[in-house]
Amino acid sequence: MLAAVGQPVPNVPHACSVSLPTWKANVGYEEGDDWVVSKMKTGYPRFFIHLTIRELEKEILSQYGNSGEKVMLFPSKRTAQMCQAFFHDKRPGISKTVRLLHLEPTSSQSQNTKYVLSKLSCVFFPAADFPTAKQVWQHSGAGISSRRAEFCLKALKEGYLFPVNGPAVASSAHHDVFSKGPRRYQRGTSQNNIPYGVNGHSHSQSNGDYTSGSDDQDHDQFIEERFGRNLNAKNAAKVKLAVRRRIAGSLTENSDLDDALAASESCSQKERQNEIVEGDRLRDVSEDDVYLYPTGMNAIFSAHQLVMDEAQKRGKPPLKSICFGFPYIDTLKVLEKWGPGAEFYGNGTDEDLDDLERRLENGERFTALFTEFPSNPLLRSPNMARIRQLADKYDFVVVVDETVGNYININVLPHADIVVSSLTKIFTGECNVMGGSLVFNNSQRLFQKLKDVLQQQYEDNYWAEDAVFMERNSRDFVSRIERINVNAETMAATLKKSPFVKEVYYPSMVPSKKYYDACKTSNGGYGGLLSVTFHNPQHSPIFFDNLAIQKGPSLGTNFSLSCPFVILAHYTELDWVQQFGVDPYLVRISVGLEDPAELTKICEKALDAIAQP
Repeated sequence: MLAAVGQPVPNVPHACSVSLPTWKANVGYEEGDDWVVSKMKTGYPRFFIHLTIRELEKEILSQYGNSGEKVMLFPSKRTAQMCQAFFHDKRPGISKTVRLLHLEPTSSQSQNTKYVLSKLSCVFFPAADFPTAKQVWQHSGAGISSRRAEFCLKALKEGYLFPVNGPAVASSAHHDVFSKGPRRYQRGTSQNNIPYGVNGHSHSQSNGDYTSGSDDQDHDQFIEERFGRNLNAKNAAKVKLAVRRRIAGSLTENSDLDDALAASESCSQKERQNEIVEGDRLRDVSEDDVYLYPTGMNAIFSAHQLVMDEAQKRGKPPLKSICFGFPYIDTLKVLEKWGPGAEFYGNGTDEDLDDLERRLENGERFTALFTEFPSNPLLRSPNMARIRQLADKYDFVVVVDETVGNYININVLPHADIVVSSLTKIFTGECNVMGGSLVFNNSQRLFQKLKDVLQQQYEDNYWAEDAVFMERNSRDFVSRIERINVNAETMAATLKKSPFVKEVYYPSMVPSKKYYDACKTSNGGYGGLLSVTFHNPQHSPIFFDNLAIQKGPSLGTNFSLSCPFVILAHYTELDWVQQFGVDPYLVRISVGLEDPAELTKICEKALDAIAQP
């Protein structure tokens, strides 16, 4: 049964999608109509601030806020300072009224605590300037998760989170972080002061979010048992290690955590290499080259900050980055709103590469090129081999978002310096937890320089409980991909046969198929995402309303999920998107694990509705 307007999809407390079951409901959501907005119990987490987070904001405002203020919550001082710096850049007239407050658990400091706790950093600002703060929340993906908010809310109400260094104040020190001016390059730690090298790892991804210690273990245990959910620090380290190994390809067991980790330890590097055939993920990828983030967008945002900082450290002037191909909306916004800006090649074609090469030959230079493989929602694949050649010749970094393709189906790492992915999507499948990853190609010439800079600035802000869910959900990742590939190809073929359909966008059905195939793994398919347009635009709402699958934002879910993507993502710029071949009436479908015959019937029934008088 399809969920009603505004209900969580799936029906769980931390769902990452929300039901907008009709075309009219999607338009109503964008228009802010009360009949939709008043029913919203949740939403996509970077666009809709979860009700638990709102409750925590309300509690913090009641204890520490001033009249006329709102607050936005972040997992660390650094991320809060980034938000504050954005206010200084975009709203300098009110910057003096933006203040920070840092809350910490009431636990004395030592190095022996074994329980996961959480700090909380609060940015207070004039209520009228909420849209500015919301840009940071949405585009950077750096805000706290709903599970962390649940944990902190209980701790705050019971008196176990207290301000550090007195009341919140406006600070000028934030300019050292995420500013346009010179940056400091200092050896960093996680937001909870966990040093590098813990548990033998080379960066601060080791033990998750717990305080640096406690002389009173009973007190820490009390907080954990009262407010936590099995958040033992050792277990938090294990689940994050397992996720990183799964992404690196060295952990493939669909089994319990300890068994899977043991199997990955016992499998030698040589044995793992022998299992990987030519054309698949690079053989020498290590979990030490995989970094976890709270969201996929935070991985992209961090990659953007990283390439700018690394270029600056080499003495290069501030230069624009390239956004190649029509991207997911927030990627372009990050490149435009932080740093020197972006050069947008919205079609991502060979002709665009020709133009870029001419400009490079004439002396123009760029910091990095960001692209998706394939793109969302047009499923186009750029010529990665040519992009790599240009990057090597003209000294820019290549960052590839592989979320839609995923590393089981494609291997873009040989052509990239950095590969990012939203683990919120098909990696987890359950649509109940956020996450992101950044992977270095350790064979590229800038690898060590990029990694050195990242290790100076990296914070492990991935909340331990979110990591627990991510690890559990991703155990059957490989087998789910295989089934979804088959289902999506079946649905794409069904749509392609309809006389009402104008275009089916699927990696195997678009002109850029040859570039996708060049990166396709030996056992890979074409993924679970497709888009469809109709000769008559008015047929799109009919088809959508009669498509008997869940309707809402997100993709890569184990259940099929659809949305009028352009309406949701670009409602205020529909004329602009059309110049890049993006139809405002496009329907995007993320195909799930259902029986392929049933999916075919569902699709055919929606098409039949178009033919009804």
